[in-house]
Amino acid sequence: MKLTRGQEVRPSPPPPLEANDKLVTAVGTAGWAVALVVLLIVRGSLPAGDRWWIWTCACGLAMGLFALWYVPRLKRTRARAAASRAAESEQGDRVQSAPRDNGSNTVSSTETPGRSTRS
Repeated sequence: MKLTRGQEVRPSPPPPLEANDKLVTAVGTAGWAVALVVLLIVRGSLPAGDRWWIWTCACGLAMGLFALWYVPRLKRTRARAAASRAAESEQGDRVQSAPRDNGSNTVSSTETPGRSTRS
């Protein structure tokens, strides 16, 4: 890290923490459910202009329930994709394949040093 006059050395930030996604989603969904129940109980005393909060809580609850179903599937899919990439990478390290011809007429600047590929 280069320092200029007047700058202090900052420590590097800590790595991001992994969260329990299912627990976080469940707590958020439970919060929307509690808010919906409370608003349904006091619905009669709410002014007509503030009753939209009931629908907000209902939508939050529905989205939370969807997230409880979707997030585990998303994590499994990402884990499978990462494992597949790791296996391909490991296999690619063992066997070097020839470069593929994709039909492009563009010349790489690494193939012709000192010349630009832009017209």
